Amino acid sequence: MKYLVLLCDGMADTKNEKFLNGKTPMECANKPFMDSLAQKAEVGICRTVADGLKPGSDVANLSVMGYDPKVCYTGRSPLEAASIGVDLKETDVALRCNIVTLSGEENYEDKTMVDYCSGDISTAEAHEIIKTVEEKLGNEIYKFYGGVSYRHCLVVDNGTTDLGEMTPPHDISGRVIGQYLSKSENAKPLIDLMKKSYDILKDHPVNLKRREKGLNEANSIWLWGEGRKPMLENFKEKNGVSGSVVSAVDLLKGIGICAGMETPEVAGATGYIDTDFEGKTNAGIDSFKKGADLVYLHFEAPDECGHRGEAENKVKAIEMIDSRSLKLMLEYLDNCGDDYRILIMPDHPTPLEIMTHSSAPVPYMIYDSRKAENGVKSFTEAEAETTGIFVSHGPEIMDKLLGKM
Repeated sequence: MKYLVLLCDGMADTKNEKFLNGKTPMECANKPFMDSLAQKAEVGICRTVADGLKPGSDVANLSVMGYDPKVCYTGRSPLEAASIGVDLKETDVALRCNIVTLSGEENYEDKTMVDYCSGDISTAEAHEIIKTVEEKLGNEIYKFYGGVSYRHCLVVDNGTTDLGEMTPPHDISGRVIGQYLSKSENAKPLIDLMKKSYDILKDHPVNLKRREKGLNEANSIWLWGEGRKPMLENFKEKNGVSGSVVSAVDLLKGIGICAGMETPEVAGATGYIDTDFEGKTNAGIDSFKKGADLVYLHFEAPDECGHRGEAENKVKAIEMIDSRSLKLMLEYLDNCGDDYRILIMPDHPTPLEIMTHSSAPVPYMIYDSRKAENGVKSFTEAEAETTGIFVSHGPEIMDKLLGKM
């Protein structure tokens, strides 16, 4: 038996007359392969974010992978640090270090969050930025590490996670940042690093070139997602099957590494609609061929489009997952000689209306090649609700996929 998780990050949405004539992206998308499977699959709703937890991709993906975040979650950035190759000490605290675009007001608190991802800055440019930040601000306490595109890491020696509210930058797009800077005394040194970074980066050579091209500049770091070294149970020991995680983002690869799963690198994987859909899918197929029982194939693109309020691109992202990934994977699975089961779902909604994550339950489907269920006519939020099937504890969805319940 082979198991595929096709995780469409942030795909679920809400109806709003401002977007897509009041339809959700899942309703608008031409996705014949998903819809065909949904007609023969178990379809329902799953709560991936438990009460009291923030609806991040960290919490939600841990839940889909079968881990209870209330038991094992220690913060977002430590998972990303594992992917970057940082070996955290027990006393270290890791933070996500976005490089962002802020507006040009004199006082830092008066600046506006123009772009949480610095115009999709390339990894090569970003590493020049982070190298400068490390040279100017790094020391025996603070160490900066380069990640992918705008996503990087700061490790604080003998740090604390008692930092107040360190707001994710994608939650405050277009807003003045002052009220979102933590007021905690423990956070003051980190806020000071952010302020100093603006003076260091505003005329950085990378930004001068981007300015000439009319691109958003990477003119400040933004720190959030603090946490300590994670401790995840080995995925194979926990579930009895070996696994592989294919993703463009360090968070998902970090979860995989901490869980003892394979995490192949895919050239051209970006986390946006320009990602190499076929390359990632073929990496998943290669994992199956090398003996993996389960492949967790993660696409970030719908989530990124939701954060940016890009309705048409969110529809396009779903369509490309269907036509360029699911189609290819089904061709392999149908001819591999093994039975297979497929779980397709988002981790959380990223509604276009609010341009950030919500805690609402998400639609899911589980298709089994050995039998046909009485499914729904198409894979949408509304259709999934009609079945009355509700998984109230998110980590149980992995047990359902594996046939344990």
